[in-house]
Amino acid sequence: MASKDKSTTTDTEFVLYTEFPRAGFFRRFGSWVYDVLIAVAVYMVVGAVGFGLFALAANIGLVDMGPYEHLIDVQQNSILYSALIYLWNLSWVAFFFIYFWARSGQTIGMKAWRLRVQNPDGTLISKKTGLKRILPTLLGLGNLLVIFDRKNKQSLQDKLTNTEVVVLSLDANKKTKI
Repeated sequence: MASKDKSTTTDTEFVLYTEFPRAGFFRRFGSWVYDVLIAVAVYMVVGAVGFGLFALAANIGLVDMGPYEHLIDVQQNSILYSALIYLWNLSWVAFFFIYFWARSGQTIGMKAWRLRVQNPDGTLISKKTGLKRILPTLLGLGNLLVIFDRKNKQSLQDKLTNTEVVVLSLDANKKTKI
């Protein structure tokens, strides 16, 4: 019975996110590897869905096949159709990151490496801030700045959006839900 009371107390404890240290390069890189694999999977799934919608549009006459026999040839030879499909795919990958950053401060890869993106006051970032973080992330290359900024441990996207990535304790990481 005493252990039950103890777990109840632990579950309701307040976590002060401003007390955690900022993440270094290697931990960020580990998280990046996980998230790249997931981002590729998202890209592939939404790519299949997007091409299915493109095929549906062709079947109901919204896409002119022109001289091409196969739909992939139509897409590859049209700047407009290619741009629309790639924009669709990349938008969903961006949504994946922004959604998780704004919801819990952690993507799946960040959860595995106990990382959390947050404002300097420890609060979660907004969707607007998440959107601003996407481009300077530069496929993870923005994190290379952490190697040269050993004192502050901030990446390019951290500096440009006034955010930080911290390393959570095991207990604090268990309390976050992605």
